[in-house]
Amino acid sequence: MFKMIKQQHPSFQHTKTSFFGFMFLLPTSLFALSLLLLLAFNGFSVFYIYLPGYLKSSPEPIKLLPENLSGEKTVTKLVSSVMYAVKEENPPDVSKTHLVQKPNVSMVPSPRPKQGRSARQILRTLGGSGTKGKGVFATKVESFFQNSKCKPRFFMTWISSTESLSDRELLAIESVFKSHPKACLVIVSNSLDSNKGKSVLKPFLDLGFKLIAVHPDFDYIFNNTYAETWFNRLKKGNVDPGEVSLGQNLSNLLRLALLYKYGGVYIDTDVLVLKSFTRLRNVISAQSIDPGTKNWSRLNNAVLIFDENHPLLFKFIQEFALTFDGNRWGHNGPYLVSRVVTRVTGRPGFNFTVLPPSAFYPVDWTRIQSLFQGPKNASHSNWLKVKLKQIRMQSYAIHLWNRQSKNLEVQEGSIIHHIVSDCCIFCNSSKSSFKV
Repeated sequence: MFKMIKQQHPSFQHTKTSFFGFMFLLPTSLFALSLLLLLAFNGFSVFYIYLPGYLKSSPEPIKLLPENLSGEKTVTKLVSSVMYAVKEENPPDVSKTHLVQKPNVSMVPSPRPKQGRSARQILRTLGGSGTKGKGVFATKVESFFQNSKCKPRFFMTWISSTESLSDRELLAIESVFKSHPKACLVIVSNSLDSNKGKSVLKPFLDLGFKLIAVHPDFDYIFNNTYAETWFNRLKKGNVDPGEVSLGQNLSNLLRLALLYKYGGVYIDTDVLVLKSFTRLRNVISAQSIDPGTKNWSRLNNAVLIFDENHPLLFKFIQEFALTFDGNRWGHNGPYLVSRVVTRVTGRPGFNFTVLPPSAFYPVDWTRIQSLFQGPKNASHSNWLKVKLKQIRMQSYAIHLWNRQSKNLEVQEGSIIHHIVSDCCIFCNSSKSSFKV
């Protein structure tokens, strides 16, 4: 018996050892498990991404419209040509921008303008911040209008050098006087208000046409408008001019302020006038229409015809000052007028007409090349004849979209070839300049 008990003793000792070992390791295992759970929880917290949903209600947009405006006339319709905004198409090399946009308002302080070439330096280049134009602009322009007794009044802006003024731009000037021989033309330009500029414009003066080039006085032109405050901030360096040419954006604002102060017609220097504007009053034209709805999808500001102090011009200037963005192509130009007209259409106090694209933009920039091409065959020749007849009947002017067409040559028998003949005064030089 004693011997058998002695043989069982090692087994009992082994069981006892295993039991105490298990009890000893149990707290350690539980502690390790706790650590693993803690690490897993922390990892989940670190890599967890919260995707917020849409807000239940969006902030109210800034109200840019006056509550009360004098007058009871509403938007005038011209053969169902006043259309409502639906969408916008992309401009060259830029991303899509919606027509109806809220002003850029943020609780985050705006960054300071980028260092480098400052707005003040750019203004000196453009001729808008020196003393040359102080008082001279008002005297010169008002005296010109008073002594000339001309009608209508045309305005152009030219922000480049005199050498950059090509025969194409001169043809645009010719077209103004071909259709309006008694008109006055004011070209607001630093470079052309010079001896060299006078020599360029002298052929028109020699024929008795009434035009002047005058150095801009932005302070005077923008006085007592929203543009004045914006311009003062720009000069102090509190406005980022952005990547888009400041000259281009100043031209967008300048045309609005000139018409608001004087009234008349503004046209870009790549617009050829085809017939008299005398029957047009307070008009802007659509650039494109939506093929599905037949409503306009974008307006353009290359041609503007408005009375002085027109409330729509006031809203355009206000929109420019409140929503200026120097980094988005077209935001302060075609998109701006489209946004504002969308908001004011149908409201009392605004009396204006939206013309169809055929008025000033019979061909979009994407198809402008077709007007420079001569007939390729009989079918194409017939198409050119029909299109030319349509333009002559329906269009007051044609925008050449110089950005897309400046390097195109006018081919013999093309639509532009015929239009040059229609609107030129110095026809031999005009035709040769287009390399027909």
